[in-house]
Amino acid sequence: MLSFYKQTPQPHFTSSSIILFSSLHNFSITIPLSTNFTTMPSQKQLTIFFFLFLSSCLTLTSISSSPQKEETFEFVRPIDRKLLGLNKKEQLSHFRFYWHDILSGKNPTSIAVVPPTSKLNSTSAFGLVDMFDNPLTLGPELSSKVVGKSQGFYASASQDEVGLFMAMNFAFIERQYNGSTISILGRNCVFHKVREMPIIGGSGIFRFARGYVEAKTHWFDLKSGDAVVEYNVYVFHY
Repeated sequence: MLSFYKQTPQPHFTSSSIILFSSLHNFSITIPLSTNFTTMPSQKQLTIFFFLFLSSCLTLTSISSSPQKEETFEFVRPIDRKLLGLNKKEQLSHFRFYWHDILSGKNPTSIAVVPPTSKLNSTSAFGLVDMFDNPLTLGPELSSKVVGKSQGFYASASQDEVGLFMAMNFAFIERQYNGSTISILGRNCVFHKVREMPIIGGSGIFRFARGYVEAKTHWFDLKSGDAVVEYNVYVFHY
């Protein structure tokens, strides 16, 4: 609601003003009038002031409401599954390949970036962090066909046994999987016969991927640390 009153401190003062109130926005606007007013403002003046006031209200309403709507939209909104191709039937695929962890030689694919801690007399190399860019091949031989790379790191996270925390991506280059990735995050106790780690996601064909991998050592050189590991990947994807 709007209300008007003429503010004239003394009858003989030479200035006066119109004060406009808005109970909706809880503010008022004081607009000075011309000098030597001794009577109420004219209808024409009140009409002009009313439209000025209305324009101010609309401007303030737009300023206060627009950013909130934009921020809400940018943060979250529901979308149709079809826009992301999720209307297709989910399928289960099985991949098998060999993971080559090469620490020795002139061109290692796996390099220690943090040495084991010296504070503990541990046989598990606790604290070791190793970054790798390992080839993935169809067969156990390094000369076998390369189907992708395994990129990530492992860290020795157990003081009692050689238990690795592994975070890696399988980045494929073969056929329709070229450019797609599968992400793995889990625990790998390397001297166990079979180790299981979860698939936490992926990209490309493997968006919204879920499943698990099984790792089984095919060959390991205790002296150099080089290893060939067979991976069986069971993944749900669209």
